[in-house]
Amino acid sequence: MNNGHGGDEIGLSHGDLSVRISRRGAAVTAATFRGKPFLLPAGGPGGKFANFPMVPFGNRVEGNAMSFGGRDYAFQRNCHDPLYLHGDGWISLWQLEESSPEHMQFSFSRDADGISPYAYLARQEVHLAGNRLTLALSVENRGEADLPFGLGQHPFFVRTPETRLTIVADRFWSERHDHLPGEPGPVPDDFDFSSGKPLPRLWMNNAFEGWDGRAAIAWPELSIKAALEADATLGQFMLYMRTDRTDFFCLEPMSHLPNGHHLPHLGGLIPLSPGEVLSGKVTIELSALPVQPEGR
Repeated sequence: MNNGHGGDEIGLSHGDLSVRISRRGAAVTAATFRGKPFLLPAGGPGGKFANFPMVPFGNRVEGNAMSFGGRDYAFQRNCHDPLYLHGDGWISLWQLEESSPEHMQFSFSRDADGISPYAYLARQEVHLAGNRLTLALSVENRGEADLPFGLGQHPFFVRTPETRLTIVADRFWSERHDHLPGEPGPVPDDFDFSSGKPLPRLWMNNAFEGWDGRAAIAWPELSIKAALEADATLGQFMLYMRTDRTDFFCLEPMSHLPNGHHLPHLGGLIPLSPGEVLSGKVTIELSALPVQPEGR
């Protein structure tokens, strides 16, 4: 059921779940459970994306340069940010390869150019089953040399005043200039959600390590909750919250740390030889939030 934006948007629905996906960026532009939005269009070009895939890696590259395998490589800015940001998939038109009322598969390929030295084929699958939204992303090195690759999803979750987050990590990265990671250390109390708590009214753009791939989000005002699960490939996450926009927050499962090209062990980036593939999957399962009896 193609409609809107010249056929660039497609709707999927199953039971109580409905999503819309754009061929631009293979991005989710709307997602509702029982008619209530749980993802909010707040990012990407024009702020119209509620989730987009990050490929061939996520976040930024310091100095728009990297060295790997004895060679030096350069990037050019690809959006408003002075640093090359979030790869190419989110700002490009993808091809629709498969479509049914509950499933879509998109592909995107590029050659190396002056913006990025990466040549690859990426696929993003969007699937609804039960009350679950599944996002499966893969990338194949189509270049002539080994390069370090990564993956991630960038969802913009609805944020209400009472939204609660439960997620466990054992290492936190501070943020320095140009929104790059600073130093690792223990998780500060303000950003420790291991026991579940409301989101703080603080700026936050930080990476976390030591994650089991699970998170829970509760929206008491909406009477719904979400259980997020990322597979082992996506062993890090970013939390992004703004102080001028309190209607959303981002919990971004990633296979690597931001600026991994300049970190020990590539920050989790995986060197792929030509023809090798990296893949990672995120599932978001929605359910009703039990009503708490008053006075308890």
